[in-house]
Amino acid sequence: MKSHRVLRIISKLLIPFILLFALYVQFHGDYGPGGGFQAGVIFASAFILYGLIFGLENARKVAPPAVVTRLIAAGLLIYAGTGFAGLLGGGNFLDYGVLRADPVAGQHLGIMVIEFGVGTTVAATMITIFFLFARRDR
Repeated sequence: MKSHRVLRIISKLLIPFILLFALYVQFHGDYGPGGGFQAGVIFASAFILYGLIFGLENARKVAPPAVVTRLIAAGLLIYAGTGFAGLLGGGNFLDYGVLRADPVAGQHLGIMVIEFGVGTTVAATMITIFFLFARRDR
């Protein structure tokens, strides 16, 4: 394990910046390139890096598979719930303009919530795929 000391130190330094960059991409997505999908993949890459460097069992402790599976469903529910909120507001499915009194503010809110749902689902799905492929059958 001592041969991996440099990788462990560097990854401990890089992982917070990877997560911070994912948040930047997530919240900057409505003003420029990026959004939920890209942020989700970047966010998941931090957990995958952690799993590769510190081991699969440690990664499962940080992101338990039961929690990750629930996050997949939660992200999907956030996406669908935003769509149905448009229906309840008198608009069409995924019509964000009715979410606020000002249609532009409603569009902004709807896009932010939708992108958060997409990012959550994508990150959790990528982590789940990593766990499934990295699993060792004994």
